[in-house]
Formats: sequence, C-alpha cells, structure tokens
Amino acid sequence: MTTANDIRLTGAEIAVVTGGRVVSGDPATRIGRWSIDTRSMQPGDLFVAICGERFDGHEFVATALAAGAAGAVVAAGGAVPPVAGQAGPAPLVIQVADTTRALQDAAREVRRRSGAKVIAITGSAGKTTTKEMTAELVSAKYTVFRNRGNLNNHIGLPLSLLELRTRPDVAVVELGMNHAGEIRTLIGIAEPDVRVWTNVGDAHLGFFASADAIADAKAEVLEAARRTDLLVANADDERIRTRTSAFSGRILTFGLSADAAVRASGVEHRGLDGMAATITTPHGTTRVETALLGSGNLLNLLAATAVATDMGVPLAEVAKRAPQMKPPSHRGELLRLPGGVTLVDDSYNSSPAALARALETIAEASGSARKIAVLGEMLELGAHSADLHAEAGRVAAGSGLDLLVAIGGTGAQALAFAAGNAGMPASAVIYVPTSGEAAEIVARKARAGDLVLVKGSRGIHTDLVVDRLKVEFA
Repeated sequence: MTTANDIRLTGAEIAVVTGGRVVSGDPATRIGRWSIDTRSMQPGDLFVAICGERFDGHEFVATALAAGAAGAVVAAGGAVPPVAGQAGPAPLVIQVADTTRALQDAAREVRRRSGAKVIAITGSAGKTTTKEMTAELVSAKYTVFRNRGNLNNHIGLPLSLLELRTRPDVAVVELGMNHAGEIRTLIGIAEPDVRVWTNVGDAHLGFFASADAIADAKAEVLEAARRTDLLVANADDERIRTRTSAFSGRILTFGLSADAAVRASGVEHRGLDGMAATITTPHGTTRVETALLGSGNLLNLLAATAVATDMGVPLAEVAKRAPQMKPPSHRGELLRLPGGVTLVDDSYNSSPAALARALETIAEASGSARKIAVLGEMLELGAHSADLHAEAGRVAAGSGLDLLVAIGGTGAQALAFAAGNAGMPASAVIYVPTSGEAAEIVARKARAGDLVLVKGSRGIHTDLVVDRLKVEFA
C-alpha cells in the first residue's frame, strides 16, 4: 500500500540515480514499490530485471508488464517485449548498465531520503536474532522497520532498504556474507548510522583460509564510517577486539567481560526455562530475565540493549520486554509438543561454534527422561569439514546424550564416528544420509518426556525432522 507521505521517485530521478536512461513511457511517472519477482509483484510496482546464476529477469518483463507493473528496469541493449492487448500509455522502461547495481543505487537513494536511522548487524551467528531483539527494544521509543527473514545480501538488502519509502524512524537490517568484499558492498548501500558486530565464528570457513580471514572480511563493517557513527562490538571476541581500532566513529562494547560497557553479571542459567542476569550499562543497571536459550542469546540481548539504551530507550523497557522475546522461526525455538516431547528447533542453520553452544544448552537442561540430538551436516566448511565435524562429535559425546542421529554426507559420518570413539555406545549413535530417514527413526524412537535438539545447515533440510515430530506428538 502506498500513502501520500511515501517516497516516490520519478522515472527521470531513477534514471539519474542509476546512471540509466528512460527509453519508454513518461519520465514523470512516480514509483513507490519495487519488485524483482512476478510471483509477488503488485500492480503499480516497478519491475527490476535481475540476472542471477540460474535465471534472467528479462525473460519475465512481459509477464510483469501484463500483470500491471508500472514499468521495468532493464539492461542496456535488451529488447523490451510488447505487451499483448496493452491499452493506454506506454509503460516506463529504464535502461541501465547493470540491473543489480541499479537496484542498489535506487535503494541507497531511498535510504537517504527516508531520514531513517539505519542499524546494520553482522556476525557469524545470531544476526537475525539480534536484529529481532534490537527492533523490539528500539520500538519502545521509535517507529521501526526490520527486514523480513534474512534478506541480507546484495539483492535482499536493497529490497529491504527500498521499504524505507514509508519513512520509519529506524531501520534494523542484517549484513550477510560468505566471501570477502561483500560486507563492503553492503555498507556502501546501507550507509548505516549504527553497526553491530556480534561475533566471528567458523561459518563459511570453506570460503576462507582461516577464522582470521573471516574476521578480516567481517571487519569491512568498520569501513567508510563517519565520526558520528556508532559501532557496537563484542568485547569477548578477541578477533573483533583486535580490529576495532580501525573504526573512526564511536565504539560501545558489550559482553561478559568486566571492561565491556554493556555487560552481564550474576548470570543464572535456568536450562530450558531461559536465563536471568544483571545488565550494567552506561545508563544504569537492571535485572533481566529471558526465556531465550543459551549464552549466545545472552550476548545477542546485550548487543540489542547496547543499541537501544544508546538511543535513549529506558532500561526499564529492556527489563519489561526481554521476558516476552522469542527466537525467530527455527532458530532455537523451544516447542513443548502436546504428546510430551520437548523440542528445541534450531534447524535453520549450523556451524561448529553454534552447534557447540546448542549442545551446551542441552547438557545443562534437567528434568528430561532422555536427551536426543539430531544433527545435520554443517556445510561450507571446505577442507576443514572432517576435522570440525569430528570435534563436534566429541562435543556431542560429552553432552549427556542418550541418542545421537547424524544426517548428511562425509561430514556427518565423521561426526558420528568421532562420537562413538569418544565413548558413546554404538547403539546410541545412528548415521543416515537424509533427513527424511532421520525423521522416521526419531519419530519411532522418541517418547513422552524426551528432550530433542534438531540442528543442521539448511541444505540438509533438518526441518523435516521437526515437522515429523510435530505430527507424531501432536
């Protein structure tokens, strides 16, 4: 829906911003909404013909125009197909050198015109949860936009920023990456006022020589900063600490370290009932309770608190809102199924560090008849995969599990083998190639009173196990 107060660029303005030219239609046509997908496009949208590895958006321009698009952004030299039966004025068509770059340039322009304060969050783990927590706390004082899901790459971020046409006070977005240079590009598009760096882990290690190389790529979040910009950085992460001196703006640290500006002390771990902690900030101290699981989520909450309190949100609001916070879907959700199984659904993604934290949470949980871990292979670990999966298997063996099910290829096999070598009985370790097989096995073996952790990389589809258990124990 477009309102009178929305930012609406004219075709002529879009052409200037993107370095393109209007080749059809009225340059005075005003555009509010943007789309790259005819399946979700609405009449009046401007369709941008993005070219990906497996698709070419130019093949859908005719479909978009026939469905009521106000126009299209196409690559220079590309033919604009006629629309069968079209009546009325010609659609707006803007030719540009590169449609992806044009989308990014237009997003930056809308971001600038919106006047919104942009908070950009990056890190190896916890980006989406930190984004949701930050948006929840900041909304105590401001109107807040947050990107949907994890639209955090060179296409998803611009699509999110184009939503700032509605002029919110604050926008909270993610910056994702799996190669060097990607964060630099995203920083250039978002021009954030606040940058949050949550951690450096081993996710995507297959694309980098080492964790230090990952940290160097993440450190691009420090670049092109204004003196008024704020960096919220994890004081407990050595790789972050040693790189923040490159930031030219203000720095606010968070963590469990005594020298962190926003820190937690007196932490009380309550297993599956969450945590409590005393949070100290430059603006005061409060006791906070949360139902979120694990030390990783406590750090995420500290990062969100640092941002919110720096923006003037009272600590009392943090204490009030923290108990109601829930994790995003499939990211550590605690589900108490009617049939008596307690399910920790962490099936969205996995990495060695995140898996270790999840197993630690399960190990600390009490009151369950048995503990079961269903672990999908961790992808994008490259030459490090076998060693990292073996270490994960050893961690699993020390987590008090009664049953371990490993899913995937050679990495999952290495995990299962290492768990057995570390002392788990052969009857308690099962390896299967697919999540479909695992779902049937776990549905058959689980019983009321059990605690089940499901965690794995998205490509392994461990969410199928979650779905099967929801049906079995409905």
